[in-house]
Amino acid sequence: MTVAKQPVSVLVVVHTPAFDVLLLERAAHAGYWQSVTGSREGDEAPLQTARRELLEETGLDAAATELVDWRLCNRYRILPQWRHRYAPGVEENLEHVFSLCLSAARPIAIAAAEHRQQCWRPRREAAAQCFSWSNRDAILMLPYVLG
Repeated sequence: MTVAKQPVSVLVVVHTPAFDVLLLERAAHAGYWQSVTGSREGDEAPLQTARRELLEETGLDAAATELVDWRLCNRYRILPQWRHRYAPGVEENLEHVFSLCLSAARPIAIAAAEHRQQCWRPRREAAAQCFSWSNRDAILMLPYVLG
């Protein structure tokens, strides 16, 4: 029996100081590029979810102090193709935004079950490549949020 996903998730934008951004292509949906994302499990705090998803999807084991909590939440409608993962009647998700700055772009260990490939793109190109409006907006906001 599959447990329904919680409608609470994280978005972790991985970037360099020059704002080159890591993107991952979803395995089950070719052409759907995104940053690290994932749903809360159990009673995890958003920071715990961000650390777990980052490790699962990229192999990056970031300390809690390395992740920047933007204290920004996006509420959005769950796309129809993903609603079956949630309990009946659940149509919206609350997404907590985080970022992680790496010293330079580098290959990461993608989770093959979740992602086909990875790429690093300059901020504006990365934003344009994302299928999600919240991911696109977060990428564009990077220099303004982080200074």
